[in-house]
Amino acid sequence: MLEIRDGLVHFGGRRALIFDPMALGILRKELVRMFGTHVARGLLMRMGYYHGWVTAQNLKDDFPWDDDGEWRRAGARLHQLQGHVLAEVPEDAEEREDNLFAWCIWKQSYEAEQHILHLGQDSEPVCWALTGFASGYMSQANGEEILAREVRCRGKGDPVCYLVAKRKSDWGDEAEELEAPILSPCLDHALQVAAEKIKKLENKLRNRSRWLEDETLLSEKIIGRSPAMLRAMDLAKRVAKVDSVVLITGESGVGKERFARLIHEESARFRGPFVAVNCGAVTESLLESELFGHKRGAFTGATQDRPGLFEAAAGGTLFLDEIGELPQTMQVKLLRVLQEREVRRVGENHSRAIDVRLIAATNRDLAEEVAAGRFRQDLYYRLKVIGLRLPPLRERRADILPLARHFLRELCERLGRDGLEGFHPEAADQLQRHTWPGNVRELQNAVEHAVVLAFGNRIGRDDLPEDVRGAVMPNFTASPTKRLADIEREVILSSLAAHEGNQTHTAKALGIGTATLYRKLKAYTDAGFRLK
Repeated sequence: MLEIRDGLVHFGGRRALIFDPMALGILRKELVRMFGTHVARGLLMRMGYYHGWVTAQNLKDDFPWDDDGEWRRAGARLHQLQGHVLAEVPEDAEEREDNLFAWCIWKQSYEAEQHILHLGQDSEPVCWALTGFASGYMSQANGEEILAREVRCRGKGDPVCYLVAKRKSDWGDEAEELEAPILSPCLDHALQVAAEKIKKLENKLRNRSRWLEDETLLSEKIIGRSPAMLRAMDLAKRVAKVDSVVLITGESGVGKERFARLIHEESARFRGPFVAVNCGAVTESLLESELFGHKRGAFTGATQDRPGLFEAAAGGTLFLDEIGELPQTMQVKLLRVLQEREVRRVGENHSRAIDVRLIAATNRDLAEEVAAGRFRQDLYYRLKVIGLRLPPLRERRADILPLARHFLRELCERLGRDGLEGFHPEAADQLQRHTWPGNVRELQNAVEHAVVLAFGNRIGRDDLPEDVRGAVMPNFTASPTKRLADIEREVILSSLAAHEGNQTHTAKALGIGTATLYRKLKAYTDAGFRLK
């Protein structure tokens, strides 16, 4: 069977080659280094497949066999004679249960040995050429396509290598995956896989770019592209240049503290501290000490001198949130501080000069509070040197989806949900329809609810909270001061945002032609409105 003739090794009358396993191991390492694991696996498996196919044909032609079954099993023994592997092939290995065509156990696989030596232990089976050989040999020997898979491997830490084989039809959906490396051009297949990965990466980058384009990012990530929000941000930046007192008004959850931080960071005081206190969260008995400080022994528990928040904010900004909750006794004392620019600690009889910029905020209508006698008129006008009203979310619907996408990105990073790429159009439409009584805070909570419950790669309508799912389109005629053109613009821009900038779908949803929609959008752009 094996002989040396004319100085060359022959097997079954044909010339045979002997390779050093170390050389094959180095070749494997270089293939992985140059082309990557996927291509290297495909090349070696493809080589093994055709080696097995030709070997089966040669053994059938060159040797007498008592029966075809003996010939079909000879491939594993030949591999053992060549030093590739020690194979255990049971006599009853063929046609087992679960459509299993054949199986065998490999010991001392040279491929596993060399892979560990040159590349280290892998997470997947690594006997690529041996598996390809088995597929090629059995396919030729049985006259039908047999696909083999290594399910255990010493190269990934298993005690032995274990091979199973089935007819192609019995592998089901796995057949294409098993067949691709050995029957398809390896580099073409690798390029196809790489192209698919690049496409997925491009989609992620496109979504990331869309998020960034949607955001007007100022200081604490204030996001807004609606005319009302852009005006508020412009006013905040202009106000920041001077030290005048600012009164920020707006419903709960619209972002009053973020605007206060924006004013601070855009001001000359940005290097100083930003100190915030919620006037409604501190009891009246402690509020004076909290704001103005106290002297040691001024009251029970005052064990040491303590500066108040006015002094702590020296050189920076003091933000008094929910100023409308301030008791009237404290209103008088705050008015004096604003007029005299000095504070007196509780228990002291001398004043201390302060250098602080004051910003106040409230969700109440202070003018009504003044009329009802619950808020001092003189303090009201002292606070409202510059008034900044933040519109509720229902009045700036163009900001809903940019905000939602921003929250989605942040929450995916925080909660580890990398697979979520955006909102389904139906979910985006529902976000636009909701009136958002809790404003931005409610929107953030709704997005977090959806991120936690979502199963697919996009948030669907059913992932939203129940009260948001039942939302209806707001009544754009509710404000008597709006012109018809303003309402039309809001409807068009909201629909455009809901369809993620797709003008064809937007025009269809609105029942107008694409050319008409294009003209209107161009007019909005020329007028200074930002489009998606």
